Amino acid sequence: MAQKVTISHYPYLQNLGENEVSIVWLSNKPTVGWVELAPDDSSSFYLCERPKYFDTTNGVKKVSDIHTVRIKGLEPGVSYRYRVFAQEVLSFEGSQVVYGKVASTNVYKKAPLTFTTNDRTKKETSFVMINDIHGRKGDISRLLKAASFENKDMIFFNGDMLSYVPDRDTIFSGFMDESIRLFAGEKPMYYARGNHETRGVFATEFQQLFSPHEPNLYFMFRQGPVCFLVLDTGEDKPDSDIEYSGITDYDTYRTEQAAWLKEAVQSKDFQEATYRIVIAHMPPLTDKKARWHGQDDVLRKFVPVLNEAGIDVMLCGHLHRMLYQPPSHEVKFPVWVNSWNTVMEGCVKDGKLSVRMRDMDGKIIDEHQF
Repeated sequence: MAQKVTISHYPYLQNLGENEVSIVWLSNKPTVGWVELAPDDSSSFYLCERPKYFDTTNGVKKVSDIHTVRIKGLEPGVSYRYRVFAQEVLSFEGSQVVYGKVASTNVYKKAPLTFTTNDRTKKETSFVMINDIHGRKGDISRLLKAASFENKDMIFFNGDMLSYVPDRDTIFSGFMDESIRLFAGEKPMYYARGNHETRGVFATEFQQLFSPHEPNLYFMFRQGPVCFLVLDTGEDKPDSDIEYSGITDYDTYRTEQAAWLKEAVQSKDFQEATYRIVIAHMPPLTDKKARWHGQDDVLRKFVPVLNEAGIDVMLCGHLHRMLYQPPSHEVKFPVWVNSWNTVMEGCVKDGKLSVRMRDMDGKIIDEHQF
């Protein structure tokens, strides 16, 4: 019997902003895909025909098992309901297309998925950050629950969620299926790539699944009084290292990113924010004996820009241990490194930015105000 068309990996949100969002999902067969969107009001989802947003490339509906739809023109701080569809394409010859059956997320027996756009006028916001999971998907739930993620605005994955990326399935079995089950279809997840996501055959296809409609894997966004800079620090060793087999060029990549960063910190979004937080996998350590080439490149290329930008704190991972580096003449802002078995919980409330580090049992390990 022919396999039934299904949604093989349920939708998750990417790059949620004040006026737009990207929605990603996968099907088990080549399909065309679209999203139906409705306001999160008291009306039935079937009150009227809801607008459809198709997964297209240059005006043509994409036939694929990966679907990424970017929806623009949304209102800040507004909640929306959505569901996704995938219709099987049985044959495609010339201009003749034969379609098969349709799969979708369930709105008959369950409420539609919902999300709320960001809003810079909010006086408060909150977030959770984990990193260096390396495929231990059971730790994701424990860490997020230790920080009461259900009550937070957003979740950051700050790199090395896997040890390497051999294929797409490993991404989902390693951490994304668990993340979708917990939150990712309704609560935004922002991803700062680590050095281990750069390794493996599928590493070059990483952006198919994360920040798929952004020009780069580094970006900036506003939520409430905070501007977040999400940076991509690349690999930790020199590009000539034998481990990379001559396939990397991260020195050039970081140089290009530094040029973007100079413009980003001059933007209205950044300048008008009350707080400025940097999310980056590798920390710029001031201890020469402790830092490798990639961290040294971050120190030389990113830090001079950030030193003049009024950064409140830079949150990192990579070291697999906790570390708090206070401001110095070399790095003029605090750098706080989260470990593999701790979680960071941040909030802006009552005019204060506070960040806590908790262990897997929810015990507070450290806390700072910025």
